[in-house]
Amino acid sequence: MVAAPPTEALVVFALVAGAVALFVTEIVPADVTAISVVVALVALEPWTGVDGRTALSGFASPATVTILAMYVLSAGVQSTGAVRRLGARVAAFTRGDPTRLLGATIGITGPLAGFINNTPVVAMFIPMVTDLADDARVSPSKLLIPLSYASMLGGTLTLVGTATNVLASDLTDELIGETFSMFEFTPLGVLVLVVGLAYLMTVGRWLLPERVLPTDLTAEFGLGGYLHRVYVQPQSPLVGRSVEEAMGGLDVDVDIIQIVRGEETIIAPADRGIREQDVLTLRADEADLAAFVELGELRRLPSAAVTEAELDEPAGTGTLVGAVVPPGSRLSGETLRTAELRQRYTDTVLAFRRGEELFHEGLADFEMREGDGLLLYTTVETVESLRESGDLVVTDVVDHHRLFDESFPPFFETRAPLAIGIVAAVVASAALDLLPIAVAALGGLVAMVLTGVLDTDEAYAAVNWPVVFLLAGVIPLGLAIQSSGGAAYLGALVVGVAAFLPAVAVLALFYLLTGMLANVVTPVASVVLVLPVAVSTAGLIGADAFAFALGVTFGAATAFTTPIGYQTNLMVYSAGRYRFTDYVRVGLPLQLLLAVVTPIGIELLWGV
Repeated sequence: MVAAPPTEALVVFALVAGAVALFVTEIVPADVTAISVVVALVALEPWTGVDGRTALSGFASPATVTILAMYVLSAGVQSTGAVRRLGARVAAFTRGDPTRLLGATIGITGPLAGFINNTPVVAMFIPMVTDLADDARVSPSKLLIPLSYASMLGGTLTLVGTATNVLASDLTDELIGETFSMFEFTPLGVLVLVVGLAYLMTVGRWLLPERVLPTDLTAEFGLGGYLHRVYVQPQSPLVGRSVEEAMGGLDVDVDIIQIVRGEETIIAPADRGIREQDVLTLRADEADLAAFVELGELRRLPSAAVTEAELDEPAGTGTLVGAVVPPGSRLSGETLRTAELRQRYTDTVLAFRRGEELFHEGLADFEMREGDGLLLYTTVETVESLRESGDLVVTDVVDHHRLFDESFPPFFETRAPLAIGIVAAVVASAALDLLPIAVAALGGLVAMVLTGVLDTDEAYAAVNWPVVFLLAGVIPLGLAIQSSGGAAYLGALVVGVAAFLPAVAVLALFYLLTGMLANVVTPVASVVLVLPVAVSTAGLIGADAFAFALGVTFGAATAFTTPIGYQTNLMVYSAGRYRFTDYVRVGLPLQLLLAVVTPIGIELLWGV
């Protein structure tokens, strides 16, 4: 019979329960929760045993420093256009063939995510995949979950593949004095990636839904009754006034998104004057349209259907753009009015999508959340600004040739070889044990700035600071679980429950537990909570603690069954118009399959 846990462990368990509740409910941001944990650990030092130095150790952790630097290295490669160049080549290779398109999408994304942070990779591939899906007459929903899953699987190829790998290596060093080398688990990562990709090409392919049919973007966002054209008559009081002035004096929910003046089309015309005989393209519901026509003495053009093709005007200056609010975006919690999106990017938001629900009215005061989809009408030049800002992830761009048939300068006349060379040098330095991974990554960061690949502002902007603070905040919690005796107590419980199971089966249970937690409280938090218990359990049953640490690390990469577990899942959620249950249907079988493959692979490669 297992003795009662020590008081110190109970206090730490209470902190863990509170942190998990906040992570799940998202009452406050995850990084704020993590920093709150640091404060609570020190405030309760008599019971937690965590002093100020230990509590702040997460900020000095090699894991935190490495992840910070890897964000900058990934941004450096992305800024050179190397990823987009690759996307254009993929487009040329796969156009029109659904099987080839799926294979190329996951076959390239997986290996690439082993060396470049998968978030920017997925962000760049989403518009490519959705537009190619339209060309091939395939539902983008058949491709976007595989895109996210492949990037997660690819993260298991190297130490720098994901933040959780580096964190797990750091915690393993703290617990048992061993770390993961750069390519320590590459053989197992290759096995996991191959099995995962095979599943996505076969079983997963048939389980994926067709939530989005290749269609007009205006129809996809339900804008059939919200886009109109009106004619400006000579007696209209709007004549001679700018769009901003004209709309400022009218109490109607109407956006003028386009002025057609003879052969000229004016996009985002806030500062442009309205003239008689102009044709205005509007976003409005029927009631506001009727009021605007009456107040402005305009004539409605009822036969003028406004479709995607109509808005993608021949001069090539205006385009429809689908986008999604990514995790960590500054727009989360903002409205169009407070964010001043139109002023910053000269665009007009035509509709919002949250899950399966569409919003067309009161858009100025619609509070945006992570995962929300937007339909914008903007200038072609603004599309690039949107991509670079990090505020939105572009998922669709109308007029495919502008996305894929870009004329690239010769490869060696760009900074792409330099950026790729810097990343390769970082990987090689760590792999050959010339430098610790944190120092090598920092050296790469400095090289990116000194060589002009990025400037200092771009380097700071590239870092996902909420993730950095999340890491720094949860690391001491993992140490507290160990030092308070909590890990040993939970390990004894596991031993009591699984006394008659072989070590590899206990490893599989920890793998599943980590994966299930990762679906709810993020992979980073799941590693911190489970790894100390897994290492303690391994010691109690006479198993290899290093093997159990590997199992937890790989388990954290399997947040397949919810859209909230990993940020790339959330990025494709709106773009694919998925339902929560789609992730369960496609992801759970993959998670269970890998729960068999991975422990067996660890047994064969390292022994348990």
